[in-house]
Amino acid sequence: MASRRGLRRARIARAAFAIATAVAALASIVAVPGLRGILGGALALLMGAIALYDARYFIIPNALNAVALTLALVHAAALEPGSAAAQVAIALLRAAIAGAMFLALKLGYRRARGREGIGMGDVKLAGVAGAWLDGFAILLAVEIAVLAALGLHLLDHVLTRRTLRATSALPFGLYLAPAIWIAWFLPAVLRWP
Repeated sequence: MASRRGLRRARIARAAFAIATAVAALASIVAVPGLRGILGGALALLMGAIALYDARYFIIPNALNAVALTLALVHAAALEPGSAAAQVAIALLRAAIAGAMFLALKLGYRRARGREGIGMGDVKLAGVAGAWLDGFAILLAVEIAVLAALGLHLLDHVLTRRTLRATSALPFGLYLAPAIWIAWFLPAVLRWP
């Protein structure tokens, strides 16, 4: 009985998340004018798909990361059409830096702990964040993701009365993907730099 209840809760949670993703996509299109809003809507849908997939399978598909990166480059070009090549180059540079930082974290963790802690999908997703977001927004996305992941993980352990273990697996893409959209949406709507 408990497993059926758990499956039902998981289905409800996935459905609610899918609805929230659709609302985020619509909000992007309505709140941000033109092509940028449409691309932001696509970002919301992609980040929702990545989050749901990572939550279920603990993996982020390369295809979804690749589409998100491609759309990020189109978005960069749309920011300043007069200097599209420069904007794309800057987005690629930010993507490389963000991805390299997560790769260093992945390798450092593996060396220190002797096991994997961050998957390559998370490293690639960090690169996607770098392509979509400026430096401040990248930090904002990571902070939102970390706080949400820790907070919800701890809350889950308290509510289910399970023992908290250092070896517990956590699908970080579940938190980072929506945080990327949030960190894109807030500056776009509030028109901060």
